[in-house]
Amino acid sequence: MLTNSYSENLTLLKNALRSDKSFDLVQRDLIICGRNAAMFFIDGFIKDDIAEKIIEYFYKNLTEENFQSPEYFSKSSVPYVEVEASDDIPKICTDVLSGISAVIIEGFDKAIMLDTRTYPQRSTGEPDNDKVLRGSHDGFVETLILNTALIRRRIRDTDLTVQSFKIGSKSQTDVALLYMESKVDKKLLNRLTERLNAITVPSLTMNQQSLIEALYKRVWYNPFPKVKHTERPDTAASAVLEGNIVILVDNAPSALLLPTSIFDILEEADDYYFSPITGTYLKLARYLITIVSVFITPLWLLALQNPQYCPEAFKFVLLDEAQNIPIFWQLIIMEVGIDGLRLAALNTPNSLTTPLSIIGAIALSEFAVQSGWVSIESILYMALVTVANYTQPNYELGYSLKFCRVLLLVLTYIFNIWGFIAAFIINLLLLCFNQTLSGKSYLFPLIPFNANKFFRKIIRTRTR
Repeated sequence: MLTNSYSENLTLLKNALRSDKSFDLVQRDLIICGRNAAMFFIDGFIKDDIAEKIIEYFYKNLTEENFQSPEYFSKSSVPYVEVEASDDIPKICTDVLSGISAVIIEGFDKAIMLDTRTYPQRSTGEPDNDKVLRGSHDGFVETLILNTALIRRRIRDTDLTVQSFKIGSKSQTDVALLYMESKVDKKLLNRLTERLNAITVPSLTMNQQSLIEALYKRVWYNPFPKVKHTERPDTAASAVLEGNIVILVDNAPSALLLPTSIFDILEEADDYYFSPITGTYLKLARYLITIVSVFITPLWLLALQNPQYCPEAFKFVLLDEAQNIPIFWQLIIMEVGIDGLRLAALNTPNSLTTPLSIIGAIALSEFAVQSGWVSIESILYMALVTVANYTQPNYELGYSLKFCRVLLLVLTYIFNIWGFIAAFIINLLLLCFNQTLSGKSYLFPLIPFNANKFFRKIIRTRTR
């Protein structure tokens, strides 16, 4: 706790902040109306022009009447909006390290906290991974307060609630829950609030992923995503208006949407920016292509292993020539190879991305076929799978579907028809038993069945 002694307060804060050890933690000594004062702030987090005007006001306009108490001083003598007085040293240190300026003045037993912070940030441009043909073209950034403002801009209602938390004993990461008070599921909100308050990790090292793992520690082997990510403020605002909860984490340029089902994850903004008939077509096409991306290569492998059961109309999918490498291994090699190309593209400078893509395409197609490593049919089906994966917007779901497809391939190769059936049942069970943070079924409103909500998930209806 701070005291009335300026020298003691100065020593306490200098020792607590270790300002003499860090060059960017600045101590600015002042003399205000004949009294000693000091301002502590992080260089790079402070608005220089605002701080300059405040100090100028201190120098020119204050008299002894303004120094009756810290609370009176903050109300009558600080020409700024966000101001408070505090004597809690740990809180003062956390606020200073967050970008807030702390001013201690001789004769005061509290510090004057000025929220003059600003964070380095990029523009709110449209995210690369969540683009739309129509609609707004802004996106979340790494600054929490700006992200909440982007949602506030779309929901001008006092019912919108923004609840804040600090997670991590070391990082003190800001986390915000956004929800409509009259529509939110109170049980889910209470459960989520209790879990957030119970988190005892030192820091959220990987931002949202660390938060998800801290909130949901069970069933690590289930690959399907537990929450939906979005980088679009309009999508987050729409989810809030429907009664869902949005979680924003400082330093993360996306939002988490709860509760989440497989139908929510497969949706994207373009479904609602077009007319109902076009939106319905886009939805149904995405569902169909997603299913095809999982089953096309396992069904082809099953047909090759059991040509006698292949219908006459589909006999053309069978291979006439013997292969140097079994089809199963060709498909597995290409599954890994495509991921290798994707990772290489992510880590390649932009100027070299196109040449690398061309080389990779040639290596996996013409030269691979000529050398006898893979067949043309294998390349065709894997190309269809790769393109189909990009029809759904969720990156994590794409890998979940890949794991399901690989499981189907492996069990089909080993146990033939019974292996295919077993893998299908395992994948279905993973979907059915993937409990979300809300405790609801991952397949809701299909399981348990709700006709009205299921119809609205499948068919794009008019906006009310």
